[in-house]
Amino acid sequence: MQKILTRIFGSRNQRLLKGYRKSVAAINALEPSISALSDEQLTAKTAEFRQRIADGETLDALLPEAFAVCREAARRVLGMRHFDVQLIGGMVLHDGKIAEMRTGEGKTLTATLAVYLNALAGKGVHVVTVNDYLASRDAEWMGRVYRFLGMSVGTILSQQATATKKEAYAADITYGTNNEFGFDYLRDNMEYAVGDRRQRPLHYAIVDEVDSILIDEARTPLIISGQAEDHTEMYVKVNAVPRLLTEMASEPKPSEPEPEGDYWVDRKANQVYLSEAGHEKAERILGEHGLLPAGASLYDAANIGLMHHLMAALRAHTLFHRDQQYVVQNGEVIIVDEFTGRLMPGRRWSDGLHQAVEAKEGVKIQAENQTLASITFQNYFRMYDKLAGMTGTADTEAYEFQEIYGLETVVIPTHRPMIRDDRQDQVFRTAQEKYAAILADIKDCHQRGQPVLVGTTSIENSELLSGMLQKEGLAHAVLNAKQHEREAGIVAEAGRPRSITIATNMAGRGTDIVLGGNVEKQIDLLQLDASLTDEEREARAQALRSEWQALHDQVVAAGGLHIIGTERHESRRIDNQLRGRAGRQGDPGSSRFYLSMDDPLLKIFAGDRLKAIMDRLKLPEGEAIEAGMVTRSIESAQRKVEARNFDIRKQLLEYDDVANDQRKIVYSDRNALLESDAISDRITDLRHAVFTDLFHRYIPEDSVEDQWDVPALEQALAGEWQLEVPLAAMLAENPELTAEDLLERVLGAADASYAAKVELVGAEAFAGFERSVMLQTIDQHWREHLSALDYLRQGIHLRGYAQKNPKQEYKREAFELFGAMQQRIRDDVTRILMTVRVQTAEQAEQAEAVAEQQRQQHYSNVNYTHADFDEVAAAAGGDAESVAVALQQAPAAVRDEAQQPFRRFGQKVGRNDPCPCGSGKKYKQCHGRLA
Repeated sequence: MQKILTRIFGSRNQRLLKGYRKSVAAINALEPSISALSDEQLTAKTAEFRQRIADGETLDALLPEAFAVCREAARRVLGMRHFDVQLIGGMVLHDGKIAEMRTGEGKTLTATLAVYLNALAGKGVHVVTVNDYLASRDAEWMGRVYRFLGMSVGTILSQQATATKKEAYAADITYGTNNEFGFDYLRDNMEYAVGDRRQRPLHYAIVDEVDSILIDEARTPLIISGQAEDHTEMYVKVNAVPRLLTEMASEPKPSEPEPEGDYWVDRKANQVYLSEAGHEKAERILGEHGLLPAGASLYDAANIGLMHHLMAALRAHTLFHRDQQYVVQNGEVIIVDEFTGRLMPGRRWSDGLHQAVEAKEGVKIQAENQTLASITFQNYFRMYDKLAGMTGTADTEAYEFQEIYGLETVVIPTHRPMIRDDRQDQVFRTAQEKYAAILADIKDCHQRGQPVLVGTTSIENSELLSGMLQKEGLAHAVLNAKQHEREAGIVAEAGRPRSITIATNMAGRGTDIVLGGNVEKQIDLLQLDASLTDEEREARAQALRSEWQALHDQVVAAGGLHIIGTERHESRRIDNQLRGRAGRQGDPGSSRFYLSMDDPLLKIFAGDRLKAIMDRLKLPEGEAIEAGMVTRSIESAQRKVEARNFDIRKQLLEYDDVANDQRKIVYSDRNALLESDAISDRITDLRHAVFTDLFHRYIPEDSVEDQWDVPALEQALAGEWQLEVPLAAMLAENPELTAEDLLERVLGAADASYAAKVELVGAEAFAGFERSVMLQTIDQHWREHLSALDYLRQGIHLRGYAQKNPKQEYKREAFELFGAMQQRIRDDVTRILMTVRVQTAEQAEQAEAVAEQQRQQHYSNVNYTHADFDEVAAAAGGDAESVAVALQQAPAAVRDEAQQPFRRFGQKVGRNDPCPCGSGKKYKQCHGRLA
């Protein structure tokens, strides 16, 4: 029935495109009149549009004319005129949807239409990119159009000064990276003065490479953290242990004898487990190194920290490898982004893993961190009034965009038909056979003059292939995380005849590969040559264009750009992004993936099945399987991974939504404090609440006089609050006094004591001190609350064994913790302000300055972290809920367990005892595995 209805009425996508095409006709009809305007008249249109908006006209009503003006400005300034499909893309972005446009269809230019229209409202437009290079490039490139139309453009980059950022955010249009926008939001909510905040209210954002930012990078939260207690020596000592342990041949089965060895690696869950023998051996080694007392166990409460260090060291040695997950540069361990292959200096793995890797590599170990503020990309981007995105590959994740962000995906038709030849995967038995076939394919293309782009999944693989090509004497360029300064130049030339380019994860590179080479870049270089006259420059440019045309025709005749994938990524989207580098704008091209049974994806998800097929076929060495069934089997494996990752992101969001509600309350409270001229009424309310609670502790509500403990109340007021209130004498003098009368006397005495302080110092000077105390107390308790939520999350999944819903339990307990935090803030603020001794305005200012100095010292050494997903997943095990829980707590410091003493409730269960759950298995093989 659904198919019949679709055939009659068209799909949702087709119906939307039909509506947009009517608007395209209206825009095209305006082109002659807009083209006839002078430059000054065209620029003046911006002021005219803004006046019309002020007079009540909507952006939707302005759209046809504004788009026509933007298209004409781009034609005059850049020499680029928007195609009709790009106009459709602009309308999709304006409507707060995701525009899926294939690689080479001009997403960057398309965005100018929606950006210009929405910037007319004067509330700011954010254009979000995946790295600083693209943010700077696009702001400069497209900024020429905006500036021509009288609009200001700013760029926010990491390491910029606050003043520079404020200026960039104040511009009509602001370009920057997803991380920087998110971190600036967190920084703004840690500031102590209104003037130090950077961002305006979040109005409208267009996210470039939206799938990479809102899906791939949304699996881990953004974290601002400060240094916690130093454990560097422990990492160095424990680092020797993994080398003395041996890996088991296979994972132990509950019903079979345990294989020889000390630990096994679960690559599907990205986790390491010690065997029974491994535990005993590790305890013996740690004892010999003086780290574990004789007769002690790693499971003792006092040794929880040591167990954490040991498991971090094991993960560092077995799951994280140099030139794959990280590189070592200038004595530092730098993470390699799994999705883009870029280096991420400054980003650190959490849960002690980064320190363990530093110990493994013998570089300086940096201290662990404590969470100061955090937010997920989901909750950050959902704060914008309107959000839109664009990418070449969104349709595979359309459901998630709709489910999580409420964003509909619209597939934009290509300007010219796509004719790329996507060939069947070839699967080989071994990696050696696979690379031999890849080398043969590259040599064949090279002989025919066809350019080749080879996509690898790690730096190690790119260097292996580079070595093979060097032996064959084939000139090539390598594009990986170690050389990203040169990457734009390498990609620009990747379309020249006979060129061979090896690229680690092409996703997010942001530069098109033009067949024949990038002639425009060469022409731009001519403009910088001051020795040339205008005539010489034009003649050389013309010669370059003629040369490029000949090269372009040569490459087209050879079949266009050929894409080779050396492995399938766990996401079909990343594979599609690699393929999308060929066949742009109707160019010819081809693609093929070469796989082997040694590839991680096949090993984990499709290995046994494919191995059985290969054994049955008895393929000779070097022969490959090439069949639709194999490709479908691999795509099925990818879908499983994608489904699991979606579950993880959804679980992460459900947990973070709890913290997000609390975060909004705390940040709103802070902002109200910053923006308020006087907070004395707020302080009075807090003081009255504290003394009312104290009063009722000794004189309960609705109690009789015999139940009152007046002497203890007097003692508490004098001892803790330095208030002398003779309540017993008052009662003796007037026995008719009620509890309400006594409470009024206590509150009056507290108010009088406080008023005397304010009068002595001066209301204005004391108000600044009040604000500083309140802000610092809120920040301190919010940090502690984040730590408490981390601890809560660590064990909340175990509630499932008690037939309770972990998420509901987490929500309930997080709410209780938040209430307790608010009460502690109230009590501490009142205590500090009531007991502080100040005599003059100068001393009040000195007290405020000391408090400010302590705050600056605390925040002087902070880290900005967007944790790597694989490491967090490794810490959590395989299921989505465990990973989601771990992702939430990931970047927090590993706390000193002595601060959180372990208390056992009930009888101790030995590792070889029957599991209390009643399964009949030993504890170590059942719930003991979770310990």
